[in-house]
Amino acid sequence: MNLKICWMYHDLMDLYGDKGNIQVLKIRAQKRNIECIVDTCSLKEEKDLSAYDLLFIGGGADKEQSLLVEDLLSRKENIQKAMDEGSFILLICGGYQLFGQYYLDGDGNKIEGLGFFDYYTESASRDVRCIGNIAIEVDVEGEKFKAVGFENHGGQTKNVSTPFGRVLSGQGNSFGCGFEGFYNGSVLGTYMHGPLLPKNPQIADLILRKALKKRYGDVELEQLDDTLENKARDVMLTRILKD
Repeated sequence: MNLKICWMYHDLMDLYGDKGNIQVLKIRAQKRNIECIVDTCSLKEEKDLSAYDLLFIGGGADKEQSLLVEDLLSRKENIQKAMDEGSFILLICGGYQLFGQYYLDGDGNKIEGLGFFDYYTESASRDVRCIGNIAIEVDVEGEKFKAVGFENHGGQTKNVSTPFGRVLSGQGNSFGCGFEGFYNGSVLGTYMHGPLLPKNPQIADLILRKALKKRYGDVELEQLDDTLENKARDVMLTRILKD
């Protein structure tokens, strides 16, 4: 088996150590003898995104989002084709926002999103942010587990119909909403970064299974020894819930 990943706007949307997410996916695939091919795609590069099993867009500041949005919108039909053909999509922070209706920044500038989903993001002020460690409870694909991360976003994402998890500590999509991220079985959007996947091997494997499904159907992944990863997550989880 092999896995093809396209990291979109790698040179613009890598604010929160997003390369770590790619490294984790690659290593966890290779440990199972799955060849992992990682390509990148940035402004004005010609790429057929539907040829990939997994598309990834990381986080970036308002400036970076403004720089890439025209290019991203020009790829809307190709991204839709990728989703229709079974590609899985992972979106962190700014990437997550851009798949919704729009993003209104702290200065009142409106950045149009791809409009694939009903959610939208608005910033009340540049001085008000959801920032700090976050813990959530995830219940998807027959699995229930706790996940940890770090959030740092001024945008408040609202009208999310299918959140990824329930907030145990932190803010999530918006102040006091009680839920974090977006998940519909083929797209995972989240504000959890720092990066996300080294802290949460169960999420990494969920993404691998969903991405491999495009060409191989339901795949049962070999269990890896995640003792150290789970211990580190549990220590962080305890600290977060205690604060």
